[in-house]
Amino acid sequence: MDRSWISNPDRLSAEYENGVGEFVTFVRGSLDVQGLTKCPCNRCMNREVHHIDSVRYHLLIYGFLKYYIHWTEHGEQSNPQVSLGSPIQDTPPYMNEQDEEMAEALRDAAGHAYDIGSSSDLLSGMCPPAEQARYDKLFEELHNPLYDDCMKFSALTFIVKLMNVKVLYKWSDRSFVALLKLLHEALPVGNRCPRTYYETRKLLCDVGLGYEHIDVCKHDCTLFYNEHKDDDVCPICGVSRYVRKKIPHKRLRYFPITPWLKRLYSSKHTARAMRWHKEQRLEEDGKLRYPADGEAWKKFDSLYLEFADDPRSVRIGLALDGFNPFSHMSTSYSMWPVILIPYNLPPWLTMHRSNYLLSLLILGPKSPGKDFDVFLRPLIKELKVLWDGVQSFDSYQQASFTLRASVIWTVSDFPAFSYLSGWSTQGKLACPICLEDTRYKSIRSKISYIGHRSFLEMSHSWRNSKEFDGRSERRAPPHNFSTADILSQLEAVGQSIPGKATTTAKRKRLPTELNWTKK
Repeated sequence: MDRSWISNPDRLSAEYENGVGEFVTFVRGSLDVQGLTKCPCNRCMNREVHHIDSVRYHLLIYGFLKYYIHWTEHGEQSNPQVSLGSPIQDTPPYMNEQDEEMAEALRDAAGHAYDIGSSSDLLSGMCPPAEQARYDKLFEELHNPLYDDCMKFSALTFIVKLMNVKVLYKWSDRSFVALLKLLHEALPVGNRCPRTYYETRKLLCDVGLGYEHIDVCKHDCTLFYNEHKDDDVCPICGVSRYVRKKIPHKRLRYFPITPWLKRLYSSKHTARAMRWHKEQRLEEDGKLRYPADGEAWKKFDSLYLEFADDPRSVRIGLALDGFNPFSHMSTSYSMWPVILIPYNLPPWLTMHRSNYLLSLLILGPKSPGKDFDVFLRPLIKELKVLWDGVQSFDSYQQASFTLRASVIWTVSDFPAFSYLSGWSTQGKLACPICLEDTRYKSIRSKISYIGHRSFLEMSHSWRNSKEFDGRSERRAPPHNFSTADILSQLEAVGQSIPGKATTTAKRKRLPTELNWTKK
């Protein structure tokens, strides 16, 4: 029996199409009662079950698993006499458990095909053609050995492991390139080891580990983004975008979050875990075990019922802080990562670093300060789209759905809170809760925040004691400001111009603006 069509790279040829028809005809005799069978395409690899029409579609689009010559998974009892012109194997010799896990991850990321009836018409829920070609290239790298007769590594798994070692042991880019060149020379001729760091990064970007570069004004006035992406000078301060020859003064690294959220639902394991907060969490009155037990979560759900009704709607926490990436503190440099955390997952997964997403990386050398909003612009834009919803696929329920997401709180220290909220956490009115009702006292050149006894009952003995600051405490607790109160305060705040350019005059804050630095 001639099965040489399996290795034919031209999937549009009559030989390949007739071969697929031969396979489909053979398999129809071993279908289950629902007409389902294992799919031997290069993505499913006999691990997923589909309708026979979907299997034919997969084989024509993704190609037949070239090592699957003896169709034992489809009812073939004995090995037939096949003709390929070369030695045959049922599975790649280098495919181990880690390679299979990576193949499953790629299948999850690539998407799914949906059967919409008994006809052969299929609705593709996978990727646009450009992304589809990208995943085809990755599967090709996964199915190709690192070199001929290699028994341990595919080209893709070797590159991924090599990059993992680079990150773990903090190799410099130059040392990594030198190692790549040495490995390429040491391995047999025709090996698939990349020669440059650029080739390695390009392949990893195809996996989905890439990010966007967005140029930033020298004085943090604006991002050269969307309507300003082609500008050569800052529209606010007029400073050139580039230092020289298209080299920008600053660059923001932005990691889009929509592909990350879709990927959480593209695996049946994480898709099920994303429903844990509503379907498996133990609820008991009076006990706080998980953020969903807190008042903030419950208040959010009561305000947005449509969002809360779907357990797949993603609640996100936004965390940020600045740090000095250099080991010696004599170098003044401030780098600010913005990290997103999905709170739908159970606590042992929520706080695992593998589920953190670095959404923004703001480079120094100085802190963005009050201009932090400028850098958040691409993230805010994407979050607005996610609030309305994007189409995604739930691998756990095997159905498409509208994926929605929202940031429900932020996690930061006091200075970072000031950058996010616009309320200065310095001076007499530093408390972001008490606002204008902050209790303070000047002690020489410092400011002390007192008045804690005002939270006690009016009849408490400590209120009458003068041992604390020489006076008794008769004031009521600070006012609890509502959303309307805060919006009313913000109406009195003037419009501020972002940026740190010396030509931009610093706006003096009016007494009516309290400690608000921006709207």
